[in-house]
Amino acid sequence: MLIEKIENDLKTALKQKDAMRVSVLRMLKAAITNKIIEKNTDKLDDGEIVSLIRKDAARHQDSVEQFQKGGREDLAKKESAELEVLKSYLPKEPTPEEIKETVKTVIAELNASGKKDFGIVMKASMERLKNSCDGKTLSAVVGELLGP
Repeated sequence: MLIEKIENDLKTALKQKDAMRVSVLRMLKAAITNKIIEKNTDKLDDGEIVSLIRKDAARHQDSVEQFQKGGREDLAKKESAELEVLKSYLPKEPTPEEIKETVKTVIAELNASGKKDFGIVMKASMERLKNSCDGKTLSAVVGELLGP
């Protein structure tokens, strides 16, 4: 399970005195614990953990862009390094061609036509891709294929 990998990597990072990695993994564990408390459950499945990691990665990506716009390369570099740690726990992202083919298949199966079916196609495509693709990329592909 993913949580066990994160915990083992945290122990390793502590032994190696890798402060940045320790910080990122502790924040991730805290987010997982908070979600467990919020859902009033014993544990999260890997899909829910990946979703949390993806959300945190998106926040880091946004921070990198903002720091670069503000001329703070030192902070952008720090955020980029943290983002890379988070990305190491995400599943391999499909290529743009794979995403496009999946969406085309979903559109054909659902007989979708036009923007009115956008939500249905998005949901089915996300399920088909098993959350291995970020929503922004998928949304752009679905919008492009469904047309105006």
